[in-house]
Amino acid sequence: MAGDAKKLQPIIIKRIKKSGHASHGGAWKIAYADFVTAMMAFFLLMWLLGSTTEGDKKGISDYFQSPLKVAMQGGAGAGSSNSLISGGGNDITQTAGQTSKTDSDEKRSKRVATEQFRQSEAKADSRRLSTLSTKIAAAISNNAKLAEFSSQIKLQFTPDGLQIQIVDDQKRPMFDSGSASVKPYMRDLLREIGIALMDVENKISLDGHTDRQGYGNAARGYSNWELSADRANATRRELMAAGMPEEKLARVVGMGSSLPLEPDNPTAPTNRRITLLVMTKEAEERLLGTPLVPPEAAPEAPATPTPAKTAP
Repeated sequence: MAGDAKKLQPIIIKRIKKSGHASHGGAWKIAYADFVTAMMAFFLLMWLLGSTTEGDKKGISDYFQSPLKVAMQGGAGAGSSNSLISGGGNDITQTAGQTSKTDSDEKRSKRVATEQFRQSEAKADSRRLSTLSTKIAAAISNNAKLAEFSSQIKLQFTPDGLQIQIVDDQKRPMFDSGSASVKPYMRDLLREIGIALMDVENKISLDGHTDRQGYGNAARGYSNWELSADRANATRRELMAAGMPEEKLARVVGMGSSLPLEPDNPTAPTNRRITLLVMTKEAEERLLGTPLVPPEAAPEAPATPTPAKTAP
């Protein structure tokens, strides 16, 4: 009976539920990483300050008080400014103080007037140079003596103006060999060109060129450079003898053999030439540095003071 009672006794199983700890989150990790980074930066700064000499510290201090650009070029440094904003006003591109709307409109109108003046001058240059080219071609073709040399004259329009090239020919050289003496027919040709250039208001550039053949007197210091310059000056004298004013010439240059007309054949006779360039107003501005502005925008010449009368 006792054995049957043990078999009938119920078996009780207790299950204990285990719960985890409350979640703490990961914010402390970010804070700890920021703390470690700040400490690293602090110790790095202290190490740099400890290893820097007094001279270096003074140099760094002087740089921030007066930047290198200001120290070298002059002007006011950033430390002398009473405001963080340089200039002021509605136009943030201005750095020299406030500007009124009237000033901006006036500057804009001046720019528009200058651009219109440049365009009108370019059109006028095109008409003048086209007329000049026709005039020179007609003067040579109408002269039976000079018509034989028409093949040696090359007229060409370039972005800088009208280019007049007088090239040498094996049978009809412009100068004596190795000399700057002008041949008689070359003199007549230059006189006709000089007469045609008298009425043109554009400036003229004059270049002399030689071929690549070595000059025989190079041992004495006279080379193709000096020869080309002498021939350019001889051409200038002939043009002036025809009546062309000297102030029309902007420059007279000897180029030697640096710019051959036929690069593949540097000893060709056509490389020996004289180049006249009747420049446009824009080319004059680039060469001479004179700004091309409308006449009303040009600065007025200072008035000559009237001498005071002395009492007798």
